[in-house]
Amino acid sequence: MKELWIETNSKQNNTSTSFVNQYSDVIVEEDKAFFVALKQEHTILSPSSSNFENLDVKGKILRICISDKSTENLIVEAAERGASYLLISTANWRVIPLENLIARIKGKSKLIAEVCNAEEAKVALETLELGTDGVLLKSAQPEEILKTVALVKPEELKLEMATAKIISTKPIGNGARVCVDTCDLMTQQEGMLVGSQSAGLFLVEAEVNENPYVASRPFRVNAGSLSMYTLGNLQTTRYLQEFKVGDEVIIVSQDGKTRKANVGRIKIEIRPLILIEAQSGDKIIKTILQNAETIRVVTSKGSKPVTELSPGDKVIVHLAAKGGRHFGVSVPDETVIEK
Repeated sequence: MKELWIETNSKQNNTSTSFVNQYSDVIVEEDKAFFVALKQEHTILSPSSSNFENLDVKGKILRICISDKSTENLIVEAAERGASYLLISTANWRVIPLENLIARIKGKSKLIAEVCNAEEAKVALETLELGTDGVLLKSAQPEEILKTVALVKPEELKLEMATAKIISTKPIGNGARVCVDTCDLMTQQEGMLVGSQSAGLFLVEAEVNENPYVASRPFRVNAGSLSMYTLGNLQTTRYLQEFKVGDEVIIVSQDGKTRKANVGRIKIEIRPLILIEAQSGDKIIKTILQNAETIRVVTSKGSKPVTELSPGDKVIVHLAAKGGRHFGVSVPDETVIEK
């Protein structure tokens, strides 16, 4: 579990300090993320620290700015000698020094990166995939604290998934379909929720399956007609046509676990399409996907190509609450008829 430290000092105004104290309960030790009012409870090191060789660092908090290979080696030596925490700032390069330290001292000492805002925190926590053990936020601004808390202690969100029974499939000719190429890899029974109605979205599997004709592309969801809905985040929907490079998309697994991925490329091409209708309870939901063997929808037993779907097949869907949407935002009390 990642740790969050927040540096406070006497120069911070009462409003900021009060906010830090107020929100310390959401990042307390019981939740394995620390709130620390860091003052003078640490030792500052530099390459010129003449007494370093004789310094007892075991179990201590050490603070150092990494500026070159000599300071990197000093930090590694401190970790090997049993320092408890290493609070690291960077003088110039931000990512490569952290990558080197994560590789060299992971598991020996806790590596905490000094950051000034949530954006810098995100970089530190994701560097070399493993990330640092935590961040020291040098800010008591309420907005930055809350953003950083969300990074350090992300809420595990799941969507409620259901099954729907296929009623019919119908080829409908050519149309513009969207491929969403992400900056991540997906696995079987994982993909994006897509539908022509916000009331119900089908789980379309990423192109993770091997076949004799084309290579698998586990970064891609061939997501369907450009007018289909998908999740922009867990509260709103967006049209597939709206996405562009750098946007976030929501990746969903068969059991409803969600994670975010960034868009690396959007491809809109003219392809044959297929209309799929399914029923769950009293709801009839629809989606339009590319009509090809490589496009698969997730079922309770794996996935199935859209070209092989038959009436009675059961597929995995997400059913939204009643009501309409205004620019993708749910309006539960609005009356909307979607056909």
